[in-house]
Amino acid sequence: MSSPNSDSSRPLKPIPGSHGLPFFSALKDRLDYFYNQGRDEFFLSRIKQHGSTVFRTNMPPGPFIASDPRVVTVLDAVSFPILLDNSKVEKRNVLDGTFMPSTSFTGGHRVCAYLDPSEPKHAALKGFFLSVLASKHNTFIPLFRACLSELFATIEDNLNDKKTANFNSLSDDMSFNFIFRLFCDQKPGECGLGPKVHTHIDKWLFFQLHPLISLGLSKFLNLFEDCLLHMLPLPSFFVKSGYDKLYDAFYSSAGSVLDEAERRFGIRREEACHNLVFLAGFNAYGGMKAWFPALIKWVGSGGESLHRQLADEIRTVVEEEGGVSFAALEKMSLTKSVVYEALRIDPPVPFQYGKAKEDIVVHSNDVAFQIKKGEMIFGYQPLATKDPRVFENPEEFVGHRFVGEEGEKLLKYVYWSNGRETEDPTVDNKQCPGRDLVVLLSRVLLVELFLRYETFTIEAGKLLLGTSVNFKSLTKAKTSV
Repeated sequence: MSSPNSDSSRPLKPIPGSHGLPFFSALKDRLDYFYNQGRDEFFLSRIKQHGSTVFRTNMPPGPFIASDPRVVTVLDAVSFPILLDNSKVEKRNVLDGTFMPSTSFTGGHRVCAYLDPSEPKHAALKGFFLSVLASKHNTFIPLFRACLSELFATIEDNLNDKKTANFNSLSDDMSFNFIFRLFCDQKPGECGLGPKVHTHIDKWLFFQLHPLISLGLSKFLNLFEDCLLHMLPLPSFFVKSGYDKLYDAFYSSAGSVLDEAERRFGIRREEACHNLVFLAGFNAYGGMKAWFPALIKWVGSGGESLHRQLADEIRTVVEEEGGVSFAALEKMSLTKSVVYEALRIDPPVPFQYGKAKEDIVVHSNDVAFQIKKGEMIFGYQPLATKDPRVFENPEEFVGHRFVGEEGEKLLKYVYWSNGRETEDPTVDNKQCPGRDLVVLLSRVLLVELFLRYETFTIEAGKLLLGTSVNFKSLTKAKTSV
């Protein structure tokens, strides 16, 4: 596909759509989003109605959690990147959209994810994150492979005993085990955390994100659910004890990491620890919780043909390189492409928000619009990364899409990390500090999978904020590498 038209001389037009009547229109839009239409149809119907991917609407949760639900949407590959330009949009308190959970969930601190790069603490905190991850660089592959070995052994046991294996719960256990060991150099159980510690994090996440969630109950219970989840914020009191246990475990076990925060970055130890818990629990574990099942779902959808191609590439490179290394992973062009394609079609964080710092002109594929200073801009990434003017067959999972020189040119339109895949996270932007780690772990997951197995079958469904996956079969590899 050719690149979308980026001519700045497009005609300037008024932004279509309306925010409607205060309270009532926001309430109607919320009911449409969660119940009457559903998330994708909510946006697609308005694109069709307005003949534009840029329009005004209201985003959930609205009253009474969000004081101002009004947004301007940017839903194509040309307009969406305005949200990545920190010179034009402010990212203060917009991680979750038009509302921000109470700081009582994070020990009274506004953690780094809620800070705009212009705020003094942002550079120190993000620099701290980037430094910690850099210091753990040589640990990533061997530690994750060890955790995956335990995961696949448990999946095999469950398949033998029950003829099915719930990947989500097992992956959650594995993910938190990896994250805690990465930052604390100990297993969670060695620090007094129980075997199902991730359930405490799940509750902590739910109490913060409930305004964005639907439980999928019977339509007769929609009003009840809406009042319960979307009208008022749930108090942090109910998850405080679980959070405190998690905080205490990191505080006592991540001593060298917290020393670095104090000594090198001038961050108070308590604040550094609350930020580390958020990085580990919300960003890393929460991201893996949504992402790994999605990756397995899409790779599973490729069937035996894709599995055979992946297995051939992975085993050939590992044999040539003498093991699984950074260099070996870089040579696996199809494996890399499959990961990027899954991130394109099903990004783990589908929403981005930003508030216009000044009057700005935003270009879509055909026209231009002026957004006023102070207006909230909203992007729904799964539509922007399925722009048919950029990607052929955008609704299809095409494993080899990013292979070769032409395929790699499309990476600038992959935005899953709150930045272009061709750019790097720095202290001056809001791109995910663990961007490279997520891509690396995703490749290692596929490598371990296809070193062990020829193919697999799954059943996939939907969860509150992601995908459910159950393994139904695993066919062991005929030869080992």
